[in-house]
Amino acid sequence: DRKSQEMTMHLQQTFNAAILTSLHPRSQIDIFVEVLQSDGGNYCASVNAATLAVIDAGIPMKDYVCACSASYLGDSPIVDINYLEESSGSPEITVAVLPKSEQIVFLEMNGRLHEDNLSKVVDMAVKGCKDVYGVLDRTVREHVSQVGSSLET
Repeated sequence: DRKSQEMTMHLQQTFNAAILTSLHPRSQIDIFVEVLQSDGGNYCASVNAATLAVIDAGIPMKDYVCACSASYLGDSPIVDINYLEESSGSPEITVAVLPKSEQIVFLEMNGRLHEDNLSKVVDMAVKGCKDVYGVLDRTVREHVSQVGSSLET
């Protein structure tokens, strides 16, 4: 459907900015994502899962790609919104970041947001991406140490 085609295009743009394709000319990298349960934040969860898959496959990247969504409900910005918050009609910003360089590789806004609140919500989303980066990096390092220790025995 149209929504999945749009998400495919966004994922392709996001990972084209992060994967070092110049190291593997004339190669094709396919990333397949299947959403088993939709509780909101499908794009963000897909980006974060695909990042782990690409790292596990040993494909060279500039940096992790971490994604997070944020919104403005009532008088305060919120981060990592769920389906209920997503469908409430409030504006939603989705950001994908290369956390070490703080380079934004994807930014999408659904709905209208007053410019006074825009920087607060974007900053909150980028902070969420950095928090996700901490979790992903710790998980990758634990996985590498487990695999390395199992090879030694």
